[in-house]
Amino acid sequence: MLKNKRIFISGGNGVIGRELVKALVNNEAIVLAGDLKSNTSELPSNIIYRQGDLNYFTKEEFLNFNPEIFIHLAATFERTIESYDFWEENFWHNCRLSNHLMSIAKNSSVLKKVIFASSYLIYDSCLYQFSTPQKKPRILKESDPIYPRNLIGAAKLFHEIELKFLNDFKSEQFKCIIARIYRGYGKGSKDVISRWIRSCLNNEEITVFKKEGIFDYIYAEDTAQGLMRLASDDNVRGIYNLGTGESRSVDDVLTVLKKYFPNLKNKFIESDILYEASQADMNRFKEELHWIPQYNLESAIPIIINYERLKKEFIPDQINNCLVTSISRKVPLINEIKKAARKIGNIGEICGSDMNEKCLGKYFVDQFWHSRKLTDYSIKEILSELKKRKIKYIIPTRDGELDYWSIIQNELRENDIFTMVSEPSQVKLCLDKLEFYHFCRSINIPAIQTSIKIQDINANKYVVKERFGSGSIQIGLKLSKEEAIDISKELDDPIFQPFIEGSEFSFDSYIDRNGLIKGVILRKRDMVVDGESQVTTIVHDIDIEKEIKIYLNAFHFYGHIVGQFILDSSKKMNLIEINSRFGGASTVSTNAGLDSFYWFFLESQGKDLLDYPFLAMEKKIRQIRFPSDYHIILP
Repeated sequence: MLKNKRIFISGGNGVIGRELVKALVNNEAIVLAGDLKSNTSELPSNIIYRQGDLNYFTKEEFLNFNPEIFIHLAATFERTIESYDFWEENFWHNCRLSNHLMSIAKNSSVLKKVIFASSYLIYDSCLYQFSTPQKKPRILKESDPIYPRNLIGAAKLFHEIELKFLNDFKSEQFKCIIARIYRGYGKGSKDVISRWIRSCLNNEEITVFKKEGIFDYIYAEDTAQGLMRLASDDNVRGIYNLGTGESRSVDDVLTVLKKYFPNLKNKFIESDILYEASQADMNRFKEELHWIPQYNLESAIPIIINYERLKKEFIPDQINNCLVTSISRKVPLINEIKKAARKIGNIGEICGSDMNEKCLGKYFVDQFWHSRKLTDYSIKEILSELKKRKIKYIIPTRDGELDYWSIIQNELRENDIFTMVSEPSQVKLCLDKLEFYHFCRSINIPAIQTSIKIQDINANKYVVKERFGSGSIQIGLKLSKEEAIDISKELDDPIFQPFIEGSEFSFDSYIDRNGLIKGVILRKRDMVVDGESQVTTIVHDIDIEKEIKIYLNAFHFYGHIVGQFILDSSKKMNLIEINSRFGGASTVSTNAGLDSFYWFFLESQGKDLLDYPFLAMEKKIRQIRFPSDYHIILP
């Protein structure tokens, strides 16, 4: 039933997710698994994996995979008593995430089924919580009254209602199935059973609250099997309890553990929490899907013990910081990096550096480094500064510093610090406009003629600019020969070019560590102020994009690349320059699908970008850059 079915699983690297992914792959389904955590060896190698916060999962990504079935597992949980700080986390990873994923999924013409992993916590807690211990559990039916007892339960109920709302409009398009899952436990989990097992293996004392409490414990592999059956059966619809239908007490768990840990040490703690006595009514599941869970505490706990004994020490994703250099006033760039950091989910703070202690950018980063001139730092000193700030990722933003970071990038990499910069030869080539022209000419790239001698250029009007650095600095445009010569005397290393009439364009691209071009975004420079595009519009021209890719392949760039050219009246491209850095108006390209900073973070963590395709937004985007006010509430 699931062979060749395309199935998207959010939370695919969680305790249930891992078991479900394996079961689906064994049934020859095609799986896209998304999760905040890095991919692990516990997942099959033949799946598509998307690491990062799925709140940033795009409609284009969803439609590119085009799943027939969407199983929504991703959620965040706390223990019985939720902390004050859980307020924001619950909204972001439970309420907002569920709404966001269905917002991008609901109009898919291919989607046939949505399965939501809800929870028994949505039932009215008065039904199954008591002030005194109970001998028997309260059996909860799908039709029982609901009144969630905490934020998690409320978030689950809210999305159930959202799905009911969508079902009123989309029932002919896709089915909505809700699985109310009971007290889960499994391999590598944070649940109480797994925590106790880890403590027992370390010969640590365990803490026990309300040993008389009664829960419907369902093993993760059974939960996965139940969800897979809901995915397989075309007749199911609506709400299903997913537990074992046979509850056990906390004391039963201790009894099973003592068989394997005879010297188990436990401490019973008094608490004012109520006694729980809950159990799933599994009649609907049994009758319609002809299946019941296979595991109980006696058969599942030894599996978890063996797993915990054999598994290597778990090393969580390291939280490291990102340095953005020469931040100046580059607020849109900083915000795009912040968005990419949130998207991947395991980046710490954004540190901004600048020689100007009063630069505006300092108010938009998590920490500010008032740096000296880079060339004043030895490699030992710069490493010390970076390690002190826990920097793992460096994004240079100014032409004048690219050479420095490029030269030392190998030594930084040996210290597990990664820089989004090309090799020194490519950086120098792009910073020297005369050498850039000669290189392009030698391989038939149509760069604009450039010379240090105006006599070499036969033109009606001229351009004069500095040979080194950014092309927008001290540039003279549409000049007579005499005007160009006069202005050149004010420059350090002047070069001359013919002035070419036409439309001005820029392009952005990302080139990975294997030299593969992820994609190209082409944009028209509608309004230019001081060399920067104040208004720029994305255009789609397959022929020009192919031509740009041919030219880029002649270089050996890495990271984000920005270029500029003029399209003359004969539709010929006249290349002005290429810079191996992020451009002033390049933020429009990241919003159109060229996810440069996210890709850089992924590569720096050893991920293969072939698993993360470039999905350009089909619609045109126009970007208008303007000053904006930013307000800070002071203590």
